[in-house]
Amino acid sequence: MTDPRSAPLKKPSREEAEAAVRTLIAWAGDNPAREGLIDTPGRVVRAYEEFFEGYNEDPYKELTRTFEEVEGYSDMVMLRDIAIESHCEHHMVAILGKAHVAYVPTSKVVGISKLARVIEIFAKRLQTQETMTAQIADTINRALEPAGVAILIEAKHQCMTTRGIKKPDVATITSQFTGVFRDDPRMEARFMQMIRG
Repeated sequence: MTDPRSAPLKKPSREEAEAAVRTLIAWAGDNPAREGLIDTPGRVVRAYEEFFEGYNEDPYKELTRTFEEVEGYSDMVMLRDIAIESHCEHHMVAILGKAHVAYVPTSKVVGISKLARVIEIFAKRLQTQETMTAQIADTINRALEPAGVAILIEAKHQCMTTRGIKKPDVATITSQFTGVFRDDPRMEARFMQMIRG
């Protein structure tokens, strides 16, 4: 028997998506036909296209153009304070925060904007922060085959800050270390120190 979770998904049409938004507006108790809401379904669908554009992108492909002329550089390459905007897969509300990522090249480096792009692609999907952190580290590790990868994400989840327990000042921190960052405490400590500036 085929697992229904692995079956190809037929993407609904734009009209079906807009109808679903009208249903939610009515379910919330308002009239989707009133002036202020008449164009809301179209706006929501366009916003979702932007929020979830990561499903249309291949993060691994972003890292395939590399450079080998690095004059023997073999220390940490780090990007700090990369803004993250994602959405919780449990409540479909915003996850807002920052990512810090580093790798130690072996024979090749990649354009730094590509690292930020990989993070954005995974963020622009329905996510848990733990899964997103692991996906980013794994993709960089597989594509660049570095001596190690480090990533730390700190974010606030609106599913916790604006609903449910309503704790607005709580941040979730996740990290993943591979290679030298996992095996050498000094490298992990350098990474953490550089995050703090």
